[in-house]
Amino acid sequence: MKDIENPQGLSECPFRGTRIGGALGTAPQNEDWWPQRLPVDLLHQEQPVANPLRDENYKEAFSKIDYEQLKKDIKELLVSSKDWWPADYGNYGPQMIRMAWHSAGTYRIADGRGGASQAMQRFAPIGSWWDNGNIDKSRRLIWPIKKKYGAALSWADLIVLTGNCALEIMGFPTFGFGGGRRDAWEPDRGTYWGPEFWDGKYIDEIPKTTDHKGHPGEMVNNNLRWVGGPKDEYHDLENPLAATHSNLIYVNPEGPGGNMDPIDSARNIRESFKRMAMNDEETVALIAGGHAFGKSHGAVPADKIGAAPEAAPMHQQGFGWHNPVGSGNAEFTSTNGIEGSWTPNPTQWDNDYLTNLFKFEWKQTKSPAGAGQWTPVDPDAPKTPDAHLDKHEDLMMMTSDIALKMDPEYRKVCEKFMNDFDYFTEAFSKAWYKLTHRDMGPKDRYLGPEVPEEDMIWQDPVPVRDYELIDAVDIAALKKVILDSGLSVSALVNAAWSAASVYRHSDKRGGANGARIALDPQNNWDLNRPAELNQVLNTLKGIQSDFASKLPGNKQVSLADLVVLGGCAAVEKAAKDAGFDVEVPFTPGRTDATPEQTDVESFDWLKPVSDGFKNYHNDKVGYKIPAERIFLDRAHLLNLSAPEWTVLTGGLRVLEQNFDHSKHGVFTERPGQLTNDFFQVLTSMDYEWKPQNYEETLFNINDRATGSTKYTATRCDLVFGSNAQLRNLAEVYAADDAQERFVNDFIKAWDKVMMLDRYDVKDE
Repeated sequence: MKDIENPQGLSECPFRGTRIGGALGTAPQNEDWWPQRLPVDLLHQEQPVANPLRDENYKEAFSKIDYEQLKKDIKELLVSSKDWWPADYGNYGPQMIRMAWHSAGTYRIADGRGGASQAMQRFAPIGSWWDNGNIDKSRRLIWPIKKKYGAALSWADLIVLTGNCALEIMGFPTFGFGGGRRDAWEPDRGTYWGPEFWDGKYIDEIPKTTDHKGHPGEMVNNNLRWVGGPKDEYHDLENPLAATHSNLIYVNPEGPGGNMDPIDSARNIRESFKRMAMNDEETVALIAGGHAFGKSHGAVPADKIGAAPEAAPMHQQGFGWHNPVGSGNAEFTSTNGIEGSWTPNPTQWDNDYLTNLFKFEWKQTKSPAGAGQWTPVDPDAPKTPDAHLDKHEDLMMMTSDIALKMDPEYRKVCEKFMNDFDYFTEAFSKAWYKLTHRDMGPKDRYLGPEVPEEDMIWQDPVPVRDYELIDAVDIAALKKVILDSGLSVSALVNAAWSAASVYRHSDKRGGANGARIALDPQNNWDLNRPAELNQVLNTLKGIQSDFASKLPGNKQVSLADLVVLGGCAAVEKAAKDAGFDVEVPFTPGRTDATPEQTDVESFDWLKPVSDGFKNYHNDKVGYKIPAERIFLDRAHLLNLSAPEWTVLTGGLRVLEQNFDHSKHGVFTERPGQLTNDFFQVLTSMDYEWKPQNYEETLFNINDRATGSTKYTATRCDLVFGSNAQLRNLAEVYAADDAQERFVNDFIKAWDKVMMLDRYDVKDE
């Protein structure tokens, strides 16, 4: 009950006397009490205990499915309308295309997050975004298929395959399908999607952001997500976001902020689709191809629609967006608020979308829900059948459609597609394949009979090995040659770490396989110490050539393998110099990619803007969060646990891996040896820590007795002493009995990173 002292009617916690709120009342969380807390627990998501299918071999189970029967089951379901959610035009195909598109369309190239691979559409926040309105019904409609095939068919694979089947039943030839996506079993707590507004309204306030100390930062429009200035002077889309509005997958179909300006819309489309790894031709192909089917729904205003699934009452059992008008579905359906179809034949693949877009002039109008849309000026323009009633309606275009006609570059692509329907069909087919598979990583992970033979450059292909692998004797001999070459431990470790640590577990891109560390653009990244790196690569190439002449038969060693082997040999030497005779695991089999197999522009997105492992921070980039938070993100992208993150950092510091050869964090008198000195100094009370600047980005480590500066450090060093969770881990490795544990744990974590991209030999 509301009262004067409690105007919002919040509950009082009976145990701690704290005020709680929410649907049934939820206590303040750590993030509420300590908003600057470093959420190290993000590294421990996807716990095996959360997965009820953890003992299942998905690859084996999927291979046993009668694939043709599966597709037949899906296609039969798509034309079997259900009374509780009637199919538009008697065909669920269009809404299933939307379901698959919106599942895959969250992918973004900046950090590889999003996409269809884990079916995150089933959880908040994605499942409750306004743009995903009524997709909850689409997933419930295909539940009978999931129920039949059970653990052998993930939701993630089913969603994408259903989209493919939907296209096929409407006459469109798909390019292919690869299974192998594994479902998540808990919401993604680590991905930053931008500020969330849950009511679906477009809020035009532009609040100020703050830096990590609470000082005012740049202006950010929380609705439009553009950094820089007022909404008519946008500068850039906030990194790493790809969607231009809160609650949307791509852009506002009514135009930025609903302003119905096609030119502004085109700018938003280009930036958004570029951030989702699509060029202009792919962008037009996806929009024009997708809008060849189905309709948009806007029969009822947004303020009449109920809460999203995550906030819906229990009796709705996972359904959201309750519509109280009429039957609540069929002709009364509302999703994004725009009403109508783009073509006269909404369940047939044809070129009518582009033909009508360019043949007719279009005028602004409003949908029944009040959303801005466009209708033909010519009263004799073709009509489209109503999806449920025995009548015809005017065609509809969105502002984002008119943008393709108004933007000069998009217009050229449209005209090419109009003049060559076969080319358009092929372009949409390949773009759809890329959209729905972009986040899956190497083709080694693809399953099923419809995986295309053709390698696409966005898959970062590597050559198939056509030679015999080196054996243990060869490996031992190569290690000796490498260590006798005069290359330093630090230089060898840098080359191997730089090659492997670019991997992203989000979209399975990067890694040492392919030896792209020797190619543009990775070869020239400043954080890889390029001059030193190329000295190492040239030496290893000489060893490769010399060794090849001595190897019997068809046995060879790739540069990619030599780079990793050199790092492993260096770690062994560093451990031996510290008093431990150990062997670092090494698995050969990598091959060397060519420049023609490398998309330079796409690969350049893999370069970190900040990398705490190397104490690298690009000061030309404006940051709104502290370096250690980005460092945590790097560890997350490498799929590291908190102990692995901790032990790797301590080891890399004493092995002198700072990108600029600085001494920040090199807390040792014996650099190049694999010791636990970093942790011993970090946890010692013989020192005190003094900031060098107001922002607390650099620090002096001073001897308490003399006051002299002994070491220097960055935030990415001292976070392992300041954060409670990380300090407890640092203390484990700082203990007097911990040196051997430290060496062994470092080697295990090192091997994990070296093997992250080896999907040719591991089942993930």
